[in-house]
Amino acid sequence: MMSRKPITRRDFLKVASVGPLAGVLVPAAARTGRSPLPRQAEEKVRVVLVRDPSPLGPGGAPPAEVVQRMLDDAVRALLGERDAVKAWKTLVRAEDVVGIKTNAWRYIPTTPEVEQAIKRRVMDAGVTEDRIAIDDQGVLRNPVFQKATALVNARPMRSHHWSGVGSLIKNYIMFVPRPADYHGDTCADLATLWDLPAVKGKTRLNVLVMFTPLFHGVGPHHYAKEYTWEYKGLIVSRDPVAADATGLRIIQAKRREFFGDDRPLQMTPHHIQLADTRHHLGVSDPNRIELVKLGFEEGILI
Repeated sequence: MMSRKPITRRDFLKVASVGPLAGVLVPAAARTGRSPLPRQAEEKVRVVLVRDPSPLGPGGAPPAEVVQRMLDDAVRALLGERDAVKAWKTLVRAEDVVGIKTNAWRYIPTTPEVEQAIKRRVMDAGVTEDRIAIDDQGVLRNPVFQKATALVNARPMRSHHWSGVGSLIKNYIMFVPRPADYHGDTCADLATLWDLPAVKGKTRLNVLVMFTPLFHGVGPHHYAKEYTWEYKGLIVSRDPVAADATGLRIIQAKRREFFGDDRPLQMTPHHIQLADTRHHLGVSDPNRIELVKLGFEEGILI
């Protein structure tokens, strides 16, 4: 695909000018943490994909200032605000206790750059540092998460042995003492995690990290660098299902490009579609997703 010019300030203001639509479509999400399903064909859930061509560092992320700018641009476009801090103040309140649910898989983690960019804006919104925690496997023991009134969900997209892909929906599996209990039928019912008392109604934002996605794997915990690529993107949405569905489309497109056919993932990632059709957590149908693209489009695949 031919490269297009990066988004300009004028382009961004065009996106921001339609921002009130996002508030009309998802008012219940702020109250319940679940994204209401659009009832009419013209109603869509907004997802923002932002990419930046900056080189990735040894940890697999762009420089911290680039990540901050990417996140800020995505959140402003998502919420239709010109100012990033003002946008975050619509997501969290100064009195909130905020858990940032990260993912610490050693090969492709959420990255400190993303974690700190989120934390910085949560603090800018008025939340004091002692009321913020970043955690993955220790969330059930973490006193901040035990008191959390708001969650920000951030993890990388990668192929996964039990669920087809590791997704935002799946990222809350550490809120149960026995994650293996959710492995049945290729993790079909992961969306039920979002009804747990520690989670339900608390998620304010979902950030799917697409810096170096893993698009193919064989067996548990498999990683091979040859099956990653520098996509250099973030996917941001209030709706975890819509964000995951968008990330999955990119993974599938990369697999077609790499293998030359529509080779299925080792496990079917049907938990994303079932989160929509069975559990009504959000939207998986791309025809009902408003995808806003920011930044460079070379190799965008979607």
